[in-house]
Amino acid sequence: MRVLHTADWHIGQTLNGWSREAEHSVFLSRLADVIVAEDIDLMLVAGDVFDSTNPSGESQRLLYRALAEFKRRRPGLVMVISGGNHDPALRLEAPADLLQGFDIHVVGNVARQDGQVNLSIHLIPVKGPDGAVVLYVLAIPFLRAADLTGLRFSENQDGLSVIDAARQFHAELTAAAAEVAGDLPLIAMGHLHCAGGLESEGAERRLFIGGTEGVPPDIYPPRLDYVALGHLHGPQNLDGGRVRYSGSAFPLSASEIRYRHGVTILEVDGRTITHRHHEIAWPAPVLRLPPSGVATLAELEAALATLPVSDDPALRPLIYAELLAEDAPTVVMARAEALLRMAPVRTAGIRIHRLEAKAAESPILRSLRDTLPEDLFLDAYRKRHGTAPEDRHLAAFRDAMDGV
Repeated sequence: MRVLHTADWHIGQTLNGWSREAEHSVFLSRLADVIVAEDIDLMLVAGDVFDSTNPSGESQRLLYRALAEFKRRRPGLVMVISGGNHDPALRLEAPADLLQGFDIHVVGNVARQDGQVNLSIHLIPVKGPDGAVVLYVLAIPFLRAADLTGLRFSENQDGLSVIDAARQFHAELTAAAAEVAGDLPLIAMGHLHCAGGLESEGAERRLFIGGTEGVPPDIYPPRLDYVALGHLHGPQNLDGGRVRYSGSAFPLSASEIRYRHGVTILEVDGRTITHRHHEIAWPAPVLRLPPSGVATLAELEAALATLPVSDDPALRPLIYAELLAEDAPTVVMARAEALLRMAPVRTAGIRIHRLEAKAAESPILRSLRDTLPEDLFLDAYRKRHGTAPEDRHLAAFRDAMDGV
């Protein structure tokens, strides 16, 4: 059996006001091509199908149109979709009864019955061409604090830490699933931050389940032959590849430009599961100008003149500009915005950097009692933006301080 693992589509995302709908449409069309070309029998979508807990009608239509196209082109395809922290769990599950008739299984929440996780909802048998079950999928959505029994919320409380509660949850659920699965392959799905995984800045916030930033990959018992994760947007392996993030569909922030976006293809031979990354070309260029360092306005204008032109305005390149403050930052910003407006591109972001001479001496260490809050703000602003704050920034900071 051949399985496709994907996650973090974020349908409905906008970037600096620009809709990504056309890009999602292209990605989903290319994903359909991969499903056919790779003879995929089972597709796993490990959370964050949508970017918002209140997706628009257009976003929902785009999803269901894609699922219908997958089934049209690959009638025997089985799909399992689990919820992520961005997804509207109940809305995702709402058409579940209808979708099951098309071998599309959706699990948005942890379902319990008489206090126990309802295994009949979370454990999904997948049949081969002869009608016999060939593997099981244990679909686990994004876990909220309320899903972890016995969890303590402060050091003064009795109970389990987040890591211990998560380990107990997965151990109990895996043990129950293993009794049903017997010697058949057992693949789990999850959506969380596993410690050791590399994050991408600006696109995905950290998950704080009960105050913990990440859980170790060993919360997944060895009986699980593969764990298909979502949430971190860079494709990456943990625990020797048994636990894996497939990564997002295409760059959702500047930090993701360096990623090789795509999906993971699994080859299942008994309980031996191997995987490989299948790269999918971006629907539209996402570029940092310049690729490294900072540029002058003249260099930005020259670089814009060399970019490819798309016939579809919705698929024009998304540009992050990193510019040298040759003049006052507000002046440079206004000129950069004008250049980008005239070019056949979409502006994703502009940052102005002032190159300041480095002090020859070592930095002076100051005690907190001898440091003014405004000094800390000035230092932090310069470090973040490479330039001093303007009067309006200082005014806003002082207003905030007055409020405190």
